[in-house]
Amino acid sequence: MSSPATASDVPAPLAQGAGYGVIIGIGALFAFGMWAIAVLLAKFQNEVQGTLGHTRVNILVGGSAVFTALTGMNDLAAVWLLPVGVVIYTLTGGIKATILTDYVHTMVIYAMILTGLFVVYCRSSLIGSPDAMYDLLKAAAQRAPVPGNSGGEYLTMSSQSGVLLGVVFWCAVFGSTVDVQLFQKAIAANPASTLPGYMIGGLAWFAIPFCLATTFGLAARALETNPAFPTYPRLMTAVEVSQGLPFPYAAQALMGKGGSFFVLLMTFMACTSGFSADIVAVASVFTYDIYGAYVNPDATGGRLLQMSHAAVVVWSVCMAVIATGITRTTIGVNYLVTCMGVFTCSMVFPMYSTILWRRQNRPAIIVAPIAGSLTAIACWLLSAKVLEGSITIDTTSTILPLVIGNGTSLACGVLYSIICTYVFGPEDFDWERFKTVRAVDDSDVHGVSKEQLEQQLKRELLSPEEERGLRRGKKQGIVLAAVLCAIFVVLWPLPMYGTRYIFSRGFFVGWVVVTFLIAWAASLVIVLMPIWQGRHTLKVFWKYIMGAGEKGGTDGERPSMETWSESMKTDTVGRGGGEKV
Repeated sequence: MSSPATASDVPAPLAQGAGYGVIIGIGALFAFGMWAIAVLLAKFQNEVQGTLGHTRVNILVGGSAVFTALTGMNDLAAVWLLPVGVVIYTLTGGIKATILTDYVHTMVIYAMILTGLFVVYCRSSLIGSPDAMYDLLKAAAQRAPVPGNSGGEYLTMSSQSGVLLGVVFWCAVFGSTVDVQLFQKAIAANPASTLPGYMIGGLAWFAIPFCLATTFGLAARALETNPAFPTYPRLMTAVEVSQGLPFPYAAQALMGKGGSFFVLLMTFMACTSGFSADIVAVASVFTYDIYGAYVNPDATGGRLLQMSHAAVVVWSVCMAVIATGITRTTIGVNYLVTCMGVFTCSMVFPMYSTILWRRQNRPAIIVAPIAGSLTAIACWLLSAKVLEGSITIDTTSTILPLVIGNGTSLACGVLYSIICTYVFGPEDFDWERFKTVRAVDDSDVHGVSKEQLEQQLKRELLSPEEERGLRRGKKQGIVLAAVLCAIFVVLWPLPMYGTRYIFSRGFFVGWVVVTFLIAWAASLVIVLMPIWQGRHTLKVFWKYIMGAGEKGGTDGERPSMETWSESMKTDTVGRGGGEKV
């Protein structure tokens, strides 16, 4: 069954069995792996899955579109099957298992990025070098000049539509920072590791869109009129572009069926990794911030665990239902991403202020995001009507209404928060109340030992030195964020935009070299740093499973639980037990 959003005359390069095999087979593999990890954590690391510490529909919409295009599998089947394995391993493994799964998924993604770079710029007979790519993009600009770009070229940062689209994505990314799953892992991590972890992770993440755009993004445009391109002899349609299909089309042209499977596996890894983090976050918010806070404040750990499991399943079903409806329309993943900020940017300032501005009051936190979103939606739709003549999917996805909608949402969140705070009177929030947070009693959770229960109920207060370190980290984070923003938003792109610079051949070759360097640096950091930081824990675990003696013990004597706990304190990848307030 074909939907309007996925109808295409391009034959699927892979059999439907490949799509079902990846989703079901690899999903089952990860589900089993996370179950095994949960067992190991309970046995060796004194952990048991207790109560689980914003799910994006575009994950399912975009993922199903790629699976359908590459395998011909039913798009509804992809929408409903993608969450199944994720739900299973999230239920069995909890937040730590999802972090470990993210690590595996990310290793695969970076391996594929490096593969793509070498194929496009070193080995492919269709391109094979930066010089060949340069010539193909020059020819494409002659054949179909880009309106608003300097000289109509693709090889330039001077693009009117590009700048406006950059504003839209800047707002959308800003809006996505209110997603609970982005800071939930920070709460679960060692406080000293949070700042460097997020800075390093953010810089490493930059390599993904940057490298994919420099390889398969440019390749799709360069090869669009080549007989090897899947859509040949026609060009890609706007619907195909909005669904994110230039990437798989370029991979298929360059690497054949292997390239198609390459994209299929990469899409699966990205979708499941993002979806698992989101449903854990949703379960946490529902369980602790709604059910545990207002419905049943005296709920035991066992009851909260049941509610978190229910939240995981119910929310996944809701997302699949919404994604099903969207796949019946012409809405693609690009539409969802670009209009996302209209709905979410109004929450940025009020949510940030809950931590950074203690005088913000409760009415501001409640009213500003809602009123800001409603104002932004009205401006978005009205501008589409005035500028484009009607309100449709096509007109609301044009660049100016998106800029107006996203910008209004971000500005109104600030304006309404300040107005509400001073109209209803500022508050002076007492941060000391967090030191009295009640620890959940998990004594009725199956598999919890007495030692584990005592460890969980123990609450460690931060020392004065640690509190000073956190305040220092706050200042350092603000400075680093400002510096990185200046580099990536101002110092790098704006001079190239203002001078209307068109890449020379030598400059483009240098650009590709920098892309390789960024890809390698990000890959090595992402793969090796967690292993180095967790080296003490891994060493103790290895001794345990091999039956080796611990330091000070006899050969054949396995490390004790105390030795294991000490190794966890030494490592900085997370905290093994207790609760720091």
